[in-house]
Amino acid sequence: MNVNIGDKLIMKKPHPCGSKEFEVLRIGVDFKIKCTGCGREVMVPRSKIEKNIKLIRTADES
Repeated sequence: MNVNIGDKLIMKKPHPCGSKEFEVLRIGVDFKIKCTGCGREVMVPRSKIEKNIKLIRTADES
């Protein structure tokens, strides 16, 4: 999966605030993502993120 810092991830399930869009802040074994709805930052394991991604919007497209 080709995800870069600054990309927007559209997830299958929404964050508790209702937003499904997250911005990638850090990549590694864990991803650090920021909810675009409420601004909360979370660290999530790569395996869990890759299963739940519906669409990737690159930083170039936005």
